[in-house]
Amino acid sequence: MIQRLLLKAGAWLLLVILSSQAHALTPDQSRAIAAGETDERIAALNAAAARGDAELAAFVQALLDDRVKLLADRAVVLAAADQPAPDGAEDVVNNNRMRGALQAALAALKLFSPDPAARRAAVAELGKQGLDESQLPLLDKALAQESDAALKQQLGLLRAALVVASPDKSRRLEAAQQLADASDPAVKSLLVERIAAEPDAEVKSALKQALAALDGRLAWGERLGLVFTGLSLGSILLLVALGLAITYGLMGVINMAHGELMMIGAYATYLVQNAFRAWLPGGFDYYVLLAIPASFLAAALVGAVLERSVIRWLYGRPLETLLATWGISLVLMQAVRSLFGAQNVPVENPAWLSGGVAVMSNLTLPFNRIAIIVFAFAVLGGVALLIAKTRLGLFVRGVTQNRRMAACMGVNTARIDCYAFSLGAGIAGLAGCALSQVGNVGPDLGQSYIVDSFMVVVLGGVGQLAGTVIAALGLGVLNKLLEGVAGAVLAKIMVLIFIVVFIQKRPQGLFAMKGRSAEA
Repeated sequence: MIQRLLLKAGAWLLLVILSSQAHALTPDQSRAIAAGETDERIAALNAAAARGDAELAAFVQALLDDRVKLLADRAVVLAAADQPAPDGAEDVVNNNRMRGALQAALAALKLFSPDPAARRAAVAELGKQGLDESQLPLLDKALAQESDAALKQQLGLLRAALVVASPDKSRRLEAAQQLADASDPAVKSLLVERIAAEPDAEVKSALKQALAALDGRLAWGERLGLVFTGLSLGSILLLVALGLAITYGLMGVINMAHGELMMIGAYATYLVQNAFRAWLPGGFDYYVLLAIPASFLAAALVGAVLERSVIRWLYGRPLETLLATWGISLVLMQAVRSLFGAQNVPVENPAWLSGGVAVMSNLTLPFNRIAIIVFAFAVLGGVALLIAKTRLGLFVRGVTQNRRMAACMGVNTARIDCYAFSLGAGIAGLAGCALSQVGNVGPDLGQSYIVDSFMVVVLGGVGQLAGTVIAALGLGVLNKLLEGVAGAVLAKIMVLIFIVVFIQKRPQGLFAMKGRSAEA
């Protein structure tokens, strides 16, 4: 029994050896790939790739590196491009077409790699370079051996894109039906081109049906992309407006320096990043975890100084408050220019916030924007708990609803004003920390969001967190949807007109303040 198994194993090993020798790249075959007319060379190359000739990939790479020289009877591969060639050897001339065929063949050979990542990269490379019908046997072989379902589908689409130009009508029909299941935007241009060139009415009709199905899938990707972009913008507006809703709702202060408090949070993030890069480079990917509290504390401290030094003397005088805070915003911007320069400073995403998740072929959700959406709602939840469940929150609600009555009950309204303004400023700093991960950080950072944040607060209802959330997300999505129709400038105008009309009909915003107010 053991002797029989050994004989079978020996026979199997001999078969493998003979098979590998049968598929070895012979001198004649290598010279046919390296010399002659371009069409003949490409045919020899594709034939060797379809046979699975051993060492073909190394030979093709040597041709691309100009390390192959021609002798009378064979091609010689040099170890390096600068190595002296044998006497009488000639250079191999690769025109652009031949070089493209070599690159495509090298990528196609990687389709048989045991590493799925290498096969995935090969499919992507072939999709960019394109194929010709002479490479169809190699593609069929790779398609038959592929075990990954997603890669098998991509290979099938590559094959269909190749066969759709075949002179055989039945093969073109088969390819058109297969392309109807595609979702890659690159296939759309192929279908449009083939529809214009297709002479057969039946095939043209099938191609048009495939194009209509592809357009439907791509349209859904574009719609979902607009909604996600709108939610991302809305989450940023929510972070910016959340602190403003607290200060404006509590004290009635029109704080035009709110955007600059956000800028301070962004620069605090920049400083924390530089500190990690200088002193803790191994933990650089986690600098954001320290930047979040740092940005909050930096902006809250500046907010407390502003409230105690300037704003507390201007309560009940909205015009003077507006002018004073506008002046403060100019001072803060100039201070930042003096410290950090007028140019934008670079803030780098950590590795875990880089890249994105591909939901559809034309829709990729960036990790940094997903993180901002989650972060915005986490901050919202924290603020809601603070307002609803803590002693400070109770005092803030009391002062907001009836300042005089709260003072009569022993609440130190001046201290609550300072705490609330510092809290709002700190939340603005958190918004700056979040914005630093998706945009430029510069002295003018806050100017882009201050008007939009006031619109969110007014539309949602002064002092109403629920209204702020709905208004921020709603305006973000509405703005992006209108941008796709009318452009960025007209979209802003249309949103502003909508808000003006809405406030005319409902001055208290989406949610009116509950309870009695002595100042009403």
